[in-house]
Amino acid sequence: MQDQQIIELFFERDERAIGACRESYGSYLYKVAYNILGDRLDCEEAVSDSLLGAWNSIPPQRPDSLKAYLVRLCRRTAIDVWRTKTREKRRDSEYSVSLDELAEIIPAGGSPATEAELRLLGDAVGRWAAEQSEEQRSIFVLRYYYSEPVRSISKRLGISESKTKSALYRMRNSLRAFLEKEEIL
Repeated sequence: MQDQQIIELFFERDERAIGACRESYGSYLYKVAYNILGDRLDCEEAVSDSLLGAWNSIPPQRPDSLKAYLVRLCRRTAIDVWRTKTREKRRDSEYSVSLDELAEIIPAGGSPATEAELRLLGDAVGRWAAEQSEEQRSIFVLRYYYSEPVRSISKRLGISESKTKSALYRMRNSLRAFLEKEEIL
């Protein structure tokens, strides 16, 4: 079933929309959630909650890309579950590992950042990413947005793990220098 047909099912409040989303994107959403959570049951919960979130937000939302919309919902839901779980105990997941890597550049300590500061940071990271090669952008987004393991990124892009690790290291240093130059750090 095409995305537009699925969206129309949502607008008609037809429950087949949930099944169609699960059939078309369920395994991909599970993978995104698993990269963040690292636990099968939590991933299933995150995917189900994401589909419920789609049901509750479409309508009025009419996403241009259903896949991107569902991934965004799933990622947010998985991060919320991860935050709840890590309050109880620290888990080793690709999300926590990738956060630790970025913590060297963007410290989380101190007072909570305001929405404006976060927007400035997001805009700066976007400008920095636009200056990177397509391969570098792909590596960065797969690691720090989708929380993919280095091995998975290497396999997907057809490059060695050592090249991926060194690219990530160089990009973190480059991002730090860029943010310092922009006087954001």
